[in-house]
Amino acid sequence: MVGAGDIGRGWAALAAAAGWTCAVFDTDVRAADRALEEIGRRARALAALGRADAATVERGLGRLTAGRSLLQACGQSDWVIEAIPEDLPAKQRLFENLEQVTRSETILTSSSSGLPMTEIAARCRDPLRCLVAHPLNPPELIPLVEVVPGKFTGTAALETVQAWLRALGRIPITLRREVPGNAVGRIAAAVWRECIDLVLAGVISVDDIDRAVSLGPGLGWAAAGPHLTYHLGAGDGGVKAFVEHLLQSFESWWGSLAQWTRLEPEQVQALTGQIERAYGQRLDTIRDARDRRLAAILEALDRARKG
Repeated sequence: MVGAGDIGRGWAALAAAAGWTCAVFDTDVRAADRALEEIGRRARALAALGRADAATVERGLGRLTAGRSLLQACGQSDWVIEAIPEDLPAKQRLFENLEQVTRSETILTSSSSGLPMTEIAARCRDPLRCLVAHPLNPPELIPLVEVVPGKFTGTAALETVQAWLRALGRIPITLRREVPGNAVGRIAAAVWRECIDLVLAGVISVDDIDRAVSLGPGLGWAAAGPHLTYHLGAGDGGVKAFVEHLLQSFESWWGSLAQWTRLEPEQVQALTGQIERAYGQRLDTIRDARDRRLAAILEALDRARKG
């Protein structure tokens, strides 16, 4: 695991919870050392939430180390996960260095939320083993992972990563081609822009728009994505009937949706101020409550699938 930030810690907690051997490396040695405690907390939280076996978690945490160099952390790895900030030149340099310190069969994946692997691996001599595996936050709880091969990614690397993700209890979805923001990022950006616009226009408060999404379409989408939701939305007529009766309404709404592509500094200040006032509690308290809700939703979905 290269990068000891929030995403890297989540990946490492997931690996530890599965009992896997994992080494964490960060250019800031103290950050990597501090990360071990947080990784342990997050892995044990999975057991407490019923999402992992406690004995397996402890076994995995016993195999968790902080590497003192890229070579020490990654030299004998089967899989290296990059989770550094979204900085294309930095990722390119890292992948170039990883190619030098890892075995030829080691697979290299980026957690990038929207940079294309074709560009990330541009300096690599062997891009066949390089691809994006983008998790959602928190990676140890949300099972979806976007898998995005670059133009030169090999089929064997793609299939191996998909299998590893399933072994970790993840649900990989594979994009057929690279696009900025991948698929999930584009959906999230579109929804959030409209939510921001409604808040800044004074239509609705921050906490009410969050409820509108999480208890409205978000709740429905947890059981069925948007296409299936609308396919079921017109009774026995399916999506054809839905489009016949409601497409015109949607087209009229699309014309009035937000179209801006950047926020002015004063808008950023207004937005962040409203969010901070709406959620004034400590972030760790809010995060714990979010994680409990996520675990409960996943448990309910698991029971529904088994039933």
